[in-house]
Amino acid sequence: MWSHGNFHWNELMTRDVARAKTFYADAIGWGFDAMPMAEGTYWVAKAGDKPVGGMFEMKGPQSEGVPENWMAYLAVDDIDARLKKARAGGAAVMREPFDVPGVGRIAILREPGGAHIGWMTPAT
Repeated sequence: MWSHGNFHWNELMTRDVARAKTFYADAIGWGFDAMPMAEGTYWVAKAGDKPVGGMFEMKGPQSEGVPENWMAYLAVDDIDARLKKARAGGAAVMREPFDVPGVGRIAILREPGGAHIGWMTPAT
């Protein structure tokens, strides 16, 4: 079960998925399941049978000059209503809300200090 305001998910944005999968499999013991998406394959990292994070390949002009990074996601009760409050508080929405079937409704924003973070209303 998820709770509003708690960190809910983390994902690695990487240019070399194979290298990252090998590193985390060897160093941490994670396994990976492929989840095909329109933008490419999303890899769900698992500790045993439990999903613990994700991994996605950085590619395209929007990734130029951006270092590999881990993106954190906060669970929020109503992504659309919370984004209105975030905008009013000075945040910039980098990616408008989108739905991932079985996962939830997600948006990416830059908070007033400049840090990027994902917010999501997880699927029930």
